[in-house]
Amino acid sequence: MRFFPYDQPYENQREAMDRIHNSLQRGQDVLFEGACGTGKTLSSLVPALEVAREQDKTVVITTNVHQQMRQFVAEARAITREEDIRAIVFKGKSSMCHIDVGYEECQALRDNTRAVVDAERDKRQLERRQRELLEESQEGDGGAADARSAVMDELESIEERLEDLEEQNVCDYYRNNLTRDTDDFFAWLFEDVRTPEEIYEYAEREGFCGYELLKEGIEGVDLVVCNYHHLLDSTIREQFFRWLGRDPEDVIAVFDEAHNVEDAAREHATRTCSERTFDSALDELADADDPRSEDAANVLSAFHRALVETYEDSFGFGERERIGENWEDVPIANEDRKDDLTLEFLQRYSGRGIEDDLEAAMKLGQELDEQYEEAYREGETATRTECQTLQAAAFVSAWMNEGSKEGLYPVVSVTRDAGTDEIYGRAELYTCLPRQVTGQLFEEVYGTILMSATLQPFDVTEDVLGLEDPVTMAYGLQFPEEHRRTYAVETPPLFSSDRDDPAVQTAVTDTIHDAVRMTPGNTLAFFPNYGEASRYAERLEGRTEKTVYLDEPGTAVEELRQQFVADDGAVLCTSLWGTLAEGVSFDGDDAHTVLVVGVPYPHLDDRAEAVQEAYDAAFDGTETGWRYAVEIPTVRKTRQALGRVIRSPEDVGVRALLDRRYSRSAKSDLGRYSVNGTFPHEEREELIDIDPEKLKFSMLNFYGDRDAYDGETPAP
Repeated sequence: MRFFPYDQPYENQREAMDRIHNSLQRGQDVLFEGACGTGKTLSSLVPALEVAREQDKTVVITTNVHQQMRQFVAEARAITREEDIRAIVFKGKSSMCHIDVGYEECQALRDNTRAVVDAERDKRQLERRQRELLEESQEGDGGAADARSAVMDELESIEERLEDLEEQNVCDYYRNNLTRDTDDFFAWLFEDVRTPEEIYEYAEREGFCGYELLKEGIEGVDLVVCNYHHLLDSTIREQFFRWLGRDPEDVIAVFDEAHNVEDAAREHATRTCSERTFDSALDELADADDPRSEDAANVLSAFHRALVETYEDSFGFGERERIGENWEDVPIANEDRKDDLTLEFLQRYSGRGIEDDLEAAMKLGQELDEQYEEAYREGETATRTECQTLQAAAFVSAWMNEGSKEGLYPVVSVTRDAGTDEIYGRAELYTCLPRQVTGQLFEEVYGTILMSATLQPFDVTEDVLGLEDPVTMAYGLQFPEEHRRTYAVETPPLFSSDRDDPAVQTAVTDTIHDAVRMTPGNTLAFFPNYGEASRYAERLEGRTEKTVYLDEPGTAVEELRQQFVADDGAVLCTSLWGTLAEGVSFDGDDAHTVLVVGVPYPHLDDRAEAVQEAYDAAFDGTETGWRYAVEIPTVRKTRQALGRVIRSPEDVGVRALLDRRYSRSAKSDLGRYSVNGTFPHEEREELIDIDPEKLKFSMLNFYGDRDAYDGETPAP
């Protein structure tokens, strides 16, 4: 309890802390599902800090949701008021750099700057030594004169080196880190839990590089708050732990919104290489005066031509003209032979051997990369050039050597350049099995806590992420049940084949209209995609007096959200796959009713099929892939959306699922298309099946009984 910053924990919170503490003492992993109001953050953080203090570990808490980062900072600040801990909030270099350079450029600037500072220090030491020797020689010490002569020669050499170094690119911010007193910065840093924005502002004002100071000060801290990629990217993780001064077994990792780890791990492991990288690599090789360039160009040009030919051959009549600015996949996988791109590459390649040519390309690329590094260091170039040959060769090597491994799916995608109207493509090795990333991480660290409001079913999370026998716990909504109703409204199923049916649209619109009309205040309405959100927003416009807000793809949602919550009678239509479906709270009067219209299955393209097949193969079940890759993530999306309202014990609200597939009574009729059984037991028990025509009466009674209507009660 020394790390608990408030008077008393909730009853379930104390139980959760005890169980997590006991589990972490044994070095176990924990899967922790808790609805809003269960205090997941402190329930995880408090016992993690206690075990870390007992066993000399460091706690790393990570999220991919910006709002949660702010919540972690608030909780960490509250803890520091009670117990002395050193905590740092760590973000990537790109968000903290004052001169906006890439990683390679930054590394070269750091090396150059340190070399200049070291040379200046050596010069000062030699100057001081030569003055001492001069005094000694003037006092008659003959040996001192000879020693001074040697020092003067060394000093002349250092001065010449400094002249060369000062012509190179350096970073003035990092120079100040090395030459000025930074004690005040670190005293300020550990007085409180500082946000990255506060660190950036302080460093900018004082002329320091805050990112490098954070790296310097992070060693030995008790708590670090960071982004997913610091743990999920194996290269970054290795560096990150080195900065912490910790081996992996000395780290307790806490993942927030852990239902997102599956997709994040897949994203971090996936490799891509675009046609333009191959273009640049071939131009680079054409300018290279090296005998290996011919062999390198031979293999890379063959892959480049194969890539272009593969996507060009895929276009049917008029399809090329319809390509937009978003990447669109071109199916290339085959069940009984290698993929189309590899077959095209093998057919087009002619040379002494693919492996030999790739080795030549890699070695030449590494040498060119070193030359670019040196040129930037020496100030010959304003930016640090990236070696395209090295990137292209590394990708083709991975494609040929790893492309057939379990869980990797070859893909070709195309897009249209908005500026030139040119079509170009990319090749991609898509990772289907996230456990290939996360399994290694969970084995390395001392223990993990994965927490979310939607982690169940736990056995699926275990399989997908590669966890071995974790401790599992789940806590439902702790708020008064009489303050909420959750309905499964038996509107027609919004199968994609039925969405254009006028009768279906009318039935769904009528039900949405009834729910909006009976809501005292604002209604959130989530749809399977932005197109359906737009369709029903338009249909509602002419029927309701309430303001209809529409969230559209590619637009900033925060301003829209603020307009919506400032209203006192509105409906906001958005996609379940948008940014408002999770990590955003609608507290109190921000919204009283949330509707989920339809079942938000993802777009079932070839990638989705590949993931299903990979899960079927990995977990020995013909239906496993559908359940693991489609149905469970879909229901988690729905559950996340339902959690946007009822955020405190005082909140009153209705949560309604508009689609027969959610109802208990339709399970026998719909078979595998029913999703009722995918919800956790306690949530299924709260679901009340209801006819669409009766929803308005139920909502009227519910809100009326709680005096939620400030003005005139609406007529049913």
